[in-house]
Amino acid sequence: MLDLIAMYEAQKAFRNRIDYKGDDRYGELTLALQVELGECANELPKVFKFWAHKENNLQDALIEYADGLHFILDIGHEIFFEDFDMIYLLSGADKGRPIATQFRYIFALVSKLDKTKSSITFIELLSEYIGLGEMIGFSFEQVEEAFYVKDVINHERQSECY
Repeated sequence: MLDLIAMYEAQKAFRNRIDYKGDDRYGELTLALQVELGECANELPKVFKFWAHKENNLQDALIEYADGLHFILDIGHEIFFEDFDMIYLLSGADKGRPIATQFRYIFALVSKLDKTKSSITFIELLSEYIGLGEMIGFSFEQVEEAFYVKDVINHERQSECY
């Protein structure tokens, strides 16, 4: 299983480093998550682009997936989420569900969470997102490695005034 608590703390350290001055951090985070989710799907043309003859780019999809995980964890901080034991109890995605349907389901959960800011919806979102990674074929080790590689990049970008 993913070490979500360590990843959550790493995201908190990055979050604390950013000098955010906007009025709607929560809304901007949910939009950023939706963008990353779309970018991840776009790297997997065999999932939904029935008109295209392109191969899936799993490496780039993993990078986008890790970006999305950063935003989900940041949203968790935004709603003051702390109960990771609940996430470990959930089974994740319905493995019989097509991956394209899973993407749409996660988009719907992000929209629901944007409106409710509910811990229960956050738990479901994170669980389903982890399930999406499994459905795509990412191992927990791959996800954690990609998450931490991107974390280093994010800190470097802040140092360079990105």
